Amino acid sequence: MNRNELQLLAELSDPDEGVVASLAALKGDLILLGAGGKMGYGLSLMALRAFQLAGRKDRVIAVSRFNTPELADQLRLEGIEVIACDLMNLDAVRTLPDAANVICMVGHKFGMSENPGLIWLTNTCVPANLASRYCDSQMVVLSSGNIYPHVDVNSGGATEATPTDPEGEYGQTVLGRERIYDYFSRTHGTPMTFIRLNYANETRYGVLVDIAMKVRRGEPIDVTMGHVNVVWATDVNRVVLKAFTLTDSPPRLLNLAGPQTLAVRDLAMQFGEAFGLEPRFTGTEASTALLSNSSSCWSMLGGPEGTIDYMVRRIAEWIMQGNPTWERPTGFQVRSGKF
Repeated sequence: MNRNELQLLAELSDPDEGVVASLAALKGDLILLGAGGKMGYGLSLMALRAFQLAGRKDRVIAVSRFNTPELADQLRLEGIEVIACDLMNLDAVRTLPDAANVICMVGHKFGMSENPGLIWLTNTCVPANLASRYCDSQMVVLSSGNIYPHVDVNSGGATEATPTDPEGEYGQTVLGRERIYDYFSRTHGTPMTFIRLNYANETRYGVLVDIAMKVRRGEPIDVTMGHVNVVWATDVNRVVLKAFTLTDSPPRLLNLAGPQTLAVRDLAMQFGEAFGLEPRFTGTEASTALLSNSSSCWSMLGGPEGTIDYMVRRIAEWIMQGNPTWERPTGFQVRSGKF
């Protein structure tokens, strides 16, 4: 990692006072399942720092297959306990240590047309393994706004009361994931919070990086899915950890998204101004989009610090400085739900 990446990771793992207070009130260890993904490092380290600031000696345990050994090594250097485990293997899951507090981040989005069985297995069978193993704990479960239908762009977004109606097979598997966890919560009384997230952003990935890179490369931007919600990854990590204060059975539902409905065209124009380039567009904005209303989240857990102007500026500067991006397009512009 270069110096800029280290500074970014310090920001993504910075707990606010609410996170410290929330984790200070917990009892027992914290285990993060699926910590090898995009959110794993920042979230694990934020939890450890909050424990330290709260004067707690409990363990923070990061679990994943860790196909990238460098991530596991970095987590160990920070003082986080690392366990390599295939979470598809129920026997392996049963060997994981007890933990009173569990964050479930396991999920698979892309490749449905090539290997649909893998997506269904990851998003529905693995949750059964995890919920069974930790039925006596409390759990924060990462879900997605893809379980909602497209809504009118002037509606303010789907709320937690909006009936689920996913577009496409991926969204169906995400809803299936929720249904599995919900079953275990109701059957065993396991307190849970479901976090329906869209879309987390930082300087290396996210909807804003997708838009910025297209502007930078002179590629046309499809504005048919013309509106989005975006939220800074530091704020996402903070909400996930604060969500332990809301766990319940049946599970508490919580939309986590940016507080504004933003036009893709306007975002592209902002990046164009930053880069000194004229964005290119294709398509016409539809009257509906995949949007979530997160007002309940922010009213209960405190508003986000990362403003849209801050996010655009940070990402534009990052790209212009030649810093690395992950080259993992989000597919936000896909209206069919086929990823």
